[in-house]
Amino acid sequence: MNPKAILSQVFLLPALAAAIKSDLLSSNSSSKVPRITKQSTDSDRHYVAPYFPLLGFEQYQGNPILSPNPNHNWESTYLYNPTAIVVDDMIMMLYRAQNKTKTSSIGLAWSNDGVNFTRYENPVLEPTEPYEIPGGCEDPRVVRVNGTFYMTYTGYDNTTARLCLATSTDMVHWQKHGPILPKVTDVEYDWQNPLNTYKPRAGWSKSGSILNEPQPDGTYRMLFGDSFLYQANSTDLIHWSYDEYVLPYAAHLNPWEQAIMESGPPAIKTRDGKWLQVYNGVATGSGGFTPSQYSTGQLLIDPVHFPHGPPVARVETPLLQPTTVHEITGQVDHVVFTEGLVQFHGKWFMYFGQGDQFLGVAIAPVQS
Repeated sequence: MNPKAILSQVFLLPALAAAIKSDLLSSNSSSKVPRITKQSTDSDRHYVAPYFPLLGFEQYQGNPILSPNPNHNWESTYLYNPTAIVVDDMIMMLYRAQNKTKTSSIGLAWSNDGVNFTRYENPVLEPTEPYEIPGGCEDPRVVRVNGTFYMTYTGYDNTTARLCLATSTDMVHWQKHGPILPKVTDVEYDWQNPLNTYKPRAGWSKSGSILNEPQPDGTYRMLFGDSFLYQANSTDLIHWSYDEYVLPYAAHLNPWEQAIMESGPPAIKTRDGKWLQVYNGVATGSGGFTPSQYSTGQLLIDPVHFPHGPPVARVETPLLQPTTVHEITGQVDHVVFTEGLVQFHGKWFMYFGQGDQFLGVAIAPVQS
């Protein structure tokens, strides 16, 4: 190649990189949102319930699909940890965003193809309560029951994480119901301590995955936790109870989940009437996994025959691990954290945070 041409290419690289970064940071924003009413339809029109395990996910080559937007202060620095639901033949997404002070708010976006999203220019949930300030509103998960959306999220005051609930009929205007497990005592596994101690954490709760159908006894179930997975029950989806004297619903088993287990997206009912739960785990360094690495796994639960656990099956290896530059190096290194899973137009879309800074998707075919 001509030396002048090579030199020209070298000088073009920084400009090209800046242009690519600008494209990533800017996205299609709107001051209006799709109209959702009580009569709006649920799920994909050709929905097919899955078998367990649901495998075959591959990262979308265009990841990240959403990035921070410097034009909006509330989502200007980090954007990650999305949940999703299909309404009126659209994927509706709720995601966590942070500003420069790392205060979290929850934003709304929508898509007709699962990878290209338009986002609402304003947050739909902001920190307003003492238990949400200054950390904010984090990590949403959403289900819809009888026309009402139930969103679990974490309220964080930079001291204690509290599992909270908000409801809506249009995904824009939300009513907060406060912390739903105020008397819970979580157990933190201090895996970096040579003695491997367990420490109680009063009032600490996170990561609520609601099963969107009542069980034969009339109660709804929710898996939650930030160390092990625990179970809570409700008759109205607003008020939740937890028996602190039972064993965890699911304890650490595989080497990639030895430090922490957290619920992922809301559980999905399988063809044989059980429930498929995607979840997140953190490694301690055993089994060849990087210490503190977040990965995504999958287990099968049977709330009818094993109402207090344990899971009846579990995939031994992660569905998703940090592999890209956005996941290996980020606000937090070595992180993929999944909170969204929907079936749409013949495919499964699994949405996750990359390094606590960007938002990605992995896609799998629907099982025949």
